[in-house]
Amino acid sequence: MSKKYLYGLILCLVSVLSWGGMFPIMTPALKIMDPFYFTLLRYGSVAIIFAVILFFVEGINAFRTEGHVIRLWLFGTSAFAGFSFLVFLGQQIAGQSGSIIASVMMAIQPLLGVLVGWVYRGKKPTIVALFSMIIAAVGVFMVVTKGHISILLSGHNTVLAVIFILLGALCWVIYTAGGADFPEWSILRYSTLTSILGVCSVIIVLTIATIFGWLQIPTFSQVAGVQNALVYMITLAGVIAVFAWNMGNRIIGPINGILFMNLVPITSFVITIINGYKVSTFEILGCLITISALVGNNIYNRYATKLKGIRAK
Repeated sequence: MSKKYLYGLILCLVSVLSWGGMFPIMTPALKIMDPFYFTLLRYGSVAIIFAVILFFVEGINAFRTEGHVIRLWLFGTSAFAGFSFLVFLGQQIAGQSGSIIASVMMAIQPLLGVLVGWVYRGKKPTIVALFSMIIAAVGVFMVVTKGHISILLSGHNTVLAVIFILLGALCWVIYTAGGADFPEWSILRYSTLTSILGVCSVIIVLTIATIFGWLQIPTFSQVAGVQNALVYMITLAGVIAVFAWNMGNRIIGPINGILFMNLVPITSFVITIINGYKVSTFEILGCLITISALVGNNIYNRYATKLKGIRAK
């Protein structure tokens, strides 16, 4: 194993461990501040940091949208407004188990990517991919219900939370897929311009919601109460994780990198248990089933790619 490849593995590991830790960290923060203004504070700071780095690395010309402002705005809004709004709102609704549900949903993002590729690029999914999605859905169902179907029948909040988190995960998949439309751009440039435009959407939504009284501007004590979570979400789970993930995947390849997503729910499980949450057997089995579905689909893709290369020769 070369040093460069090992470096790529470490970068991917740093990313997923950071993302896995953000859901347990957000659980107490969401009791203090709503996920909407938290999103503004988090991604507003991230956008500023990205902009400063881009300016010094690539210069002022890198801020030109080159006629792609609509697409960049749509992708940025999907990631930096849709993802954070929906996922953390769902986590807030779900309560104590929200961090586990959200982390498991993040693990199925590669499978959601298959659906996005089908709709957006016309790339039809394989039978194995569709079967993997069904298996993953069974795993998520087990995590959500903890073995008690009555939760879905009587707990409307739980169902609503799952829907929000799933849509949020889909938003991030759409954003990731959009990056392939700008192959000539650096990762830094795409990340910066989409984050700036996405934060503009966040500001517009919050302004309207605040004017109509649906949201209230957080107080100084609320901001102070979530300052540790903000620092983590801006630095480790924000700037560092995004750069490490994109760079790591370029080194080891997306097929290898995507397997690291399995560590997101595992990390959340461990941290949540340490914090005193009692994980049920069904939650553990559901998590393992979802991970198995992702790994199985990954193995198949490896085999199919290798077979295609042999036939090409």
